[in-house]
Amino acid sequence: LVVCDYPSMKVVFEDYQFYKIDVPYVPGFLAFRELPATKPLVEKLKTTHPELMPQVMLVDGNGILHPRGFGLACHLGVLTDVPSIGCSKTVFAIDGINKKTVKTLTDKNLLKGGDFVKLQGKSGKIWGAAFRSTNQSKRPMIISNGHRVSLDTALEIVKACVKKYRIPAPIRFADKMSRRRIK
Repeated sequence: LVVCDYPSMKVVFEDYQFYKIDVPYVPGFLAFRELPATKPLVEKLKTTHPELMPQVMLVDGNGILHPRGFGLACHLGVLTDVPSIGCSKTVFAIDGINKKTVKTLTDKNLLKGGDFVKLQGKSGKIWGAAFRSTNQSKRPMIISNGHRVSLDTALEIVKACVKKYRIPAPIRFADKMSRRRIK
């Protein structure tokens, strides 16, 4: 778990716990694998350092752009009562949205860093957005509402959290921290 100051994106808190994962990775069921490790860290932060509780969480996983409309970002946000945003590197095939349709949309619409295109399904529902983080990044991030955050707000927050790299700073820092702890 990493908490960053806004807008500087400086890490102000980090915590981790080793957790034995007994559940295999199955696409669409990431929450069942990740929540037992992540939720206790958020709850611990609430009790030990409430002044550092984030106003919003960026989650390395999907929000509503999910086969069941409720990905890891939704689960974690609801269970911890913290607004959350799903930031995924891949897109789920749902409601006519798939890798091919997203590639077509992004090739046509994401010309520079900060550009995004909303992902509308055949039903007319807006499921999320493909977001080009930087001018150098070619592959978009897939952004979707998690809990108590609109898609437009989610895009503004993610855009503000992107500095030099494709991955938003808080997610990138958390990933780097976890890799250091494993070594």
